[in-house]
Amino acid sequence: MLSPHEFATLMLVKSAPEQIDLNREELDTLLECQLIALEQLASGVRRPRLTRIGDSVLRAITGKN
Repeated sequence: MLSPHEFATLMLVKSAPEQIDLNREELDTLLECQLIALEQLASGVRRPRLTRIGDSVLRAITGKN
């Protein structure tokens, strides 16, 4: 079960991944649960993105299909 902070971080990854501090503790849990992945941009910057599983979890929570 994810904490409220982890759910909020998951929503932030979906809506504004460039604004996330990669040192957030919640990211570790989301990575372990395979809800997010870290991608390396051409600029060399790492950015979190939702996985298919993470997107499915958010859709289930929000009721959006």
